[in-house]
Amino acid sequence: MTFNEKYKDNALLIKTFNFALNIIDYTNELQDQKKFVIANQLLKSGTSIGANSKESQNAESKADFIHKLKIAIKEADETEYWLFLCDAHNEYPNCKRLLNDLSEILKILNKIISTSKMSSIR
Repeated sequence: MTFNEKYKDNALLIKTFNFALNIIDYTNELQDQKKFVIANQLLKSGTSIGANSKESQNAESKADFIHKLKIAIKEADETEYWLFLCDAHNEYPNCKRLLNDLSEILKILNKIISTSKMSSIR
């Protein structure tokens, strides 16, 4: 069974997993161009979004669930920063698709967190 088969009903996990795969491809391209520092930063933060989202699925409480997703948002924000740098510099490969995908992921994360907070108030 593959990740996409196992989690087919979880849009966040599918999107973050596929995003991580795309980050791996992009950072491999950066490493081929000897852009090691940003490649390493992007690889760590870009793959961590999905890892923290996955970890949230086994949270011990709603507060723990929200906390883990907030960590995923922090990693997404860091990833966005590195991608903005790459996008702004003319010697880096195009990363517009990654930025668009990341924007979708951030919307999903923020929606899940706000919905989770509202349901814990009730």
